[in-house]
Amino acid sequence: MKKTPILLCILVLLLSLPSCAPAREEARLTVVCTTYPIYLFASSITQGVEGVAVERLDTGSTSCLHDYTLSMADMKRLERANIIVINGADLEEFLEDALAASDAAVIDCSEGVELLESLSHHHDEEDRSHDGHDHGHWDPHYWMDPANARIMAGNVLAGLRAADPDHTEEYTANARRADGVLLSCETSLQNLMMEFRPRMGERPGLITFHDGFQYFARACGVPLLAAIEEEAGSEASAHEIVEITELVKEYNIPVIFTEVNGSDATAAAIARETGCRVAQLTMLMDGPMKAGGGEDDLLDNYFALYENAVTMINGFAGESVVPKG
Repeated sequence: MKKTPILLCILVLLLSLPSCAPAREEARLTVVCTTYPIYLFASSITQGVEGVAVERLDTGSTSCLHDYTLSMADMKRLERANIIVINGADLEEFLEDALAASDAAVIDCSEGVELLESLSHHHDEEDRSHDGHDHGHWDPHYWMDPANARIMAGNVLAGLRAADPDHTEEYTANARRADGVLLSCETSLQNLMMEFRPRMGERPGLITFHDGFQYFARACGVPLLAAIEEEAGSEASAHEIVEITELVKEYNIPVIFTEVNGSDATAAAIARETGCRVAQLTMLMDGPMKAGGGEDDLLDNYFALYENAVTMINGFAGESVVPKG
């Protein structure tokens, strides 16, 4: 019976001892990325470099960042950032105040990219509730073209070498490998379109319910017939719905496309009216934060653009002419 108090005393003493678990090692260089594609590039280029931590803001849950508001977790990440890597092209308007208050170095991934003008999809501004939602002159979704992604990765490399010159060789070797992955995606996309473009038939082009597929369409060599941005508080106007419905009927378009994080209500209504199908494409705004096992590389997730092309081809063909995966 006397053993119980003794055991309790031992337990109390053990609990009062300092923890033997290793403390989290403080990063000597913290890189904060504003979007998932940038996170992929930065993670790949810093892989294995001692003392470098790569984080990203909580921007993956939305398909449009123009109305994004920084979370408390975002603010904490930005406070400890040594480098902030941005998309640029006026995509991160929500960062203006935070950047002004930060002494972190900024890498703008849009440097050297040939930007396209924003799509003029507001056919009737008075017939649409879209107050305060200005997308600017340039289309900021340029990461949707693998050729531009290679330029972005090059900008990340240049910024890291400037901020951390002692590890230039490691960054450069990693960037060379990353460029190979992105080039492979670019080449695979081109070869896919060259082989299967005839199976899409003679269609006038894509109709998307997001305005961010202009660069992707150009990379695939497919015209973008119409792009309607639709999200909460920014629904398509009656004029736009009628216009899209008439286009689908006139050209017998078999499929229209929504974005995985966007609304599909109007697309579904048009599908019921016209008999066309609705398929989803990704803007690559979110994905895994760590590489899988084996030979997997986190940057392989950029091949989601290739899967977009597969979805597009199969959608127009009306059957799975290209196997997924």
